[in-house]
Amino acid sequence: MAGKFIITTAKNGEFTFNLKASNGEVILTASETYTTQSACENGIASVKKNAGALIEDQTRDEKQAHPKFELYKDKGGEFRFRMKAANGQIIGKSEAYKAKASAKKGIASIAKNAPDAPIVVVDAGDK
Repeated sequence: MAGKFIITTAKNGEFTFNLKASNGEVILTASETYTTQSACENGIASVKKNAGALIEDQTRDEKQAHPKFELYKDKGGEFRFRMKAANGQIIGKSEAYKAKASAKKGIASIAKNAPDAPIVVVDAGDK
């Protein structure tokens, strides 16, 4: 089973997405809600296009051009990453990881799963 993008429609009519790995774990969450399904699908297209971006390890003061994954340590001391498009906009973000290596595996999973992942649309009650 391959990864997939899940578009969720909320009761307020807005849309968001998650990228799930083949094991069902969420590896990337949309950075915003979208007013239309089409706009949400454009966000997914950007993730697919930029899935192979370089990693900017901000814990080591590295710098990379956009598009990129910014790997950083949060206020709680855990590792997270955000995915930025070529225009510098954040298009997705991760959950917290205890180890930097685990966060890097999450990024690698996006590179593996996102490009060919199908899109599934569900209602908020169907999650």
